Amino acid sequence: MASRRVVIVGGGFGGVAAVRALKNADTEVLLIDRRNHHIFQPLLYQVATALLSPSEIAGPLRQLARTQPNLSVMLGEVLDIDTIHHTLTVDSPRLGKRTVNFAALVVATGVSATYFGHEEFRPFAPSLKTIADAEGIRSRILSAYEIAEHSEDPGARARAMTFAVVGAGPTGVELAASIATMARVTLRTNFRRIDPASTSVLLLEGGQRILPTFHESLAAKAQQKLKSLGVQVRTGVTVEGVDGEGVLVAGERIPCGTIVWAAGVQSSPIIKQLGAEMDRAGRAKVSPYLHLTNDVNVFVVGDAAAVTQDNRPLPGVAQVAIQQGRYVGKLIAARLANRSLVKPFRYQDRGNMAVVGKDFAVLERGDFRMSGRLTWLLWVLLHVLFLPQMQNRLRVQTQWVWSYFTGQRSSRLIPERTPPSG
Repeated sequence: MASRRVVIVGGGFGGVAAVRALKNADTEVLLIDRRNHHIFQPLLYQVATALLSPSEIAGPLRQLARTQPNLSVMLGEVLDIDTIHHTLTVDSPRLGKRTVNFAALVVATGVSATYFGHEEFRPFAPSLKTIADAEGIRSRILSAYEIAEHSEDPGARARAMTFAVVGAGPTGVELAASIATMARVTLRTNFRRIDPASTSVLLLEGGQRILPTFHESLAAKAQQKLKSLGVQVRTGVTVEGVDGEGVLVAGERIPCGTIVWAAGVQSSPIIKQLGAEMDRAGRAKVSPYLHLTNDVNVFVVGDAAAVTQDNRPLPGVAQVAIQQGRYVGKLIAARLANRSLVKPFRYQDRGNMAVVGKDFAVLERGDFRMSGRLTWLLWVLLHVLFLPQMQNRLRVQTQWVWSYFTGQRSSRLIPERTPPSG
């Protein structure tokens, strides 16, 4: 069976889409991921700001095997890819290293944060890519108010209640707006010695405007909404230093207790082992059929692939990964059945959205643009529909309705520190 085995590395949007497209293929499908769950990343910021719990935006990858008999799931990290002999080296928990053969390989490993050569920033400014990241950021945010409540030093109190988000793409904008809303609505009557409404939320962007992938008119409306929420937006500024006391921005020292990094991404290091040409972000350049130019049986999809369409690079959004994963799965299935699938991949733009707090979102699809409450309702509907499982949809709907009318957030937990063993 190994001679017909399709291995998919990565259980994100692209990997899961490829798995589902191979459901009826006459082949063994093996999905490998170092996590046992699929994350609905567009809502990860809501876990970080206590609106949703992790289980509401994630689902176990093994759930896919329940309705797909040809699928197996392996929990492990891919250490090495040998494209010459078509093998992988996988480090599996407790079982150690093992070799996996493949006839076709789909690499959908996504991206990680890049600090642009300043790795010393990482301990003080976590990124938001995983459930663990979101829970860590949530703990920092909530702990900041506990520190401020019992601090006798006005300066220390103000520092604890100052939050900086670095990077004003969709993730940064959504995160900053959510922190500001939580401070002014959810927490407003929860403390006796501080006023959460006095929280300072800074959104720092090196470019000349926020939401650079959106039209300028939509970015301007989003910035106006951020301003109404109390978010201080600073564009055209470079973060020159980050430490435990704050940030250094354009020569100015800003004391702040919590810093979140949403400024840039880089591809997984495993891409280098494919021997493919890469772009500046470390993504593999692939053919119009999404396979390597030197190996038609090795595919790269999602954020790990550098694909240009109509002389423009495709954006790193969920819909691109989903469509690419589905396409590759169908292409492999067609090959296995000796059918031809000759059309190269073409992305169908279904629109780009970003939400800014309550009752406001922006949408762009080609030359069509809209914003406001109706756009926000559309954002809500689409995100509920694309959640991985029915139980996720029901629980998120319930939580969103409760929060909309009460302003409360149900996941305001600070994990206890694990005592040292022994």
